[in-house]
Amino acid sequence: MPVNFIPASELSPVQGVRLASIEANIRYKDRDDLTLIEVSEGSSVAGVFTKNAFCAAPVTICREHLKTTDGIRYLVINSGNANAGTGEEGMTSADLICAEVAEEGMCNLDCVLPFSTGVIGEQLPYWKIVEKVPALIESLDANNWMRAAKAIMTTDTVHKGVSKQLEIDGETVTITGISKGSGMIEPNMATMLSYVATDAAIKQSELEAICQDITTQTFNSISVDGDTSTNDSFVLMATGKSGVQLDEKNSDKIISALSDVCQELAQAIIRDAEGATKFVTVSVEQAPDYDYAKEIAYTVARSPLVKTALFASDPNWGRIVAAIGRAPVENINISKLTLYLGDTLLIESGEPADSYTEEQGQAEMNKEEITIRVVLNTGDAKAHVWTSDLSHDYITINADYRS
Repeated sequence: MPVNFIPASELSPVQGVRLASIEANIRYKDRDDLTLIEVSEGSSVAGVFTKNAFCAAPVTICREHLKTTDGIRYLVINSGNANAGTGEEGMTSADLICAEVAEEGMCNLDCVLPFSTGVIGEQLPYWKIVEKVPALIESLDANNWMRAAKAIMTTDTVHKGVSKQLEIDGETVTITGISKGSGMIEPNMATMLSYVATDAAIKQSELEAICQDITTQTFNSISVDGDTSTNDSFVLMATGKSGVQLDEKNSDKIISALSDVCQELAQAIIRDAEGATKFVTVSVEQAPDYDYAKEIAYTVARSPLVKTALFASDPNWGRIVAAIGRAPVENINISKLTLYLGDTLLIESGEPADSYTEEQGQAEMNKEEITIRVVLNTGDAKAHVWTSDLSHDYITINADYRS
């Protein structure tokens, strides 16, 4: 079960967004596995995608369509099959799905973005999707966020969705987002799909910049197992239907709320990580620059020895020190470094803390939520990574994934 995470019981509709989900039997039986999201004409849509060189066919098409179109109208998402490692046949399958959505939705082909998640290396049974498109179009409804959150799941044990509302100049601005992801999690980005929409009005160029910045701080700050997927996608949509325009007066408030939604979704992925029993924050502070701090944080977060110690609740902090020391950065000044496990001081100015006791370390490791804090004392930059422990169940889940 997820670590200290209770799934949302309801999600707020966003003006200008309608959704539909349906059972297409792509891989799973007796559950929705195909989703369509419609955004109103004139909406701004931005996306960030995996940097895996073997990216899935839908990722390639999404990138092309976002560059060429004057406006995205539909997102079509299937779970159970990644349509990755499928060559030209995979590209053709994704194109045929987009063509059917474009015809039924009465828009141009490049106004459709396709997404897939699931098993890599198997051809997508595109005909199962194509034949369901008319029914999806017919059942579009603003209140289907919860159903969509469940339909995009793969190895997730719970759905992941967040809604927030703001009052700005007497108008209500709504932000709702959904994500899936549980394993093969690490940037760039993770085995995740995430869709976040707001009815605030945000210009395309501004939304693209916001999308990139938020990704860095949220979805690109998580790790379960150090594996970058072929299909990772985060899409941010702004319909403008609330009548509230992003401007100098309200930008901080709106952007902060968007970031909060994405942070909750990113953390939910880690809390529901495959086999996880711990939710762990690795924080690196007072570093020379952000990238320097992030490299150290990721080195600790992805260390199998650190992660197995976390699972065992073993205060073997020597593994943390070893991970910090091998981080791919130059000139770590150990003599200035301070290390904490929760509130417990482990290392001070490069020396073992005289105040440390094994009992203190054990008390910290026994917690379900753990913070590893590295203070370098060599600059002003900081970065964080959220991660999980590595358990027996992680091996079982991934060994049985295709069976």
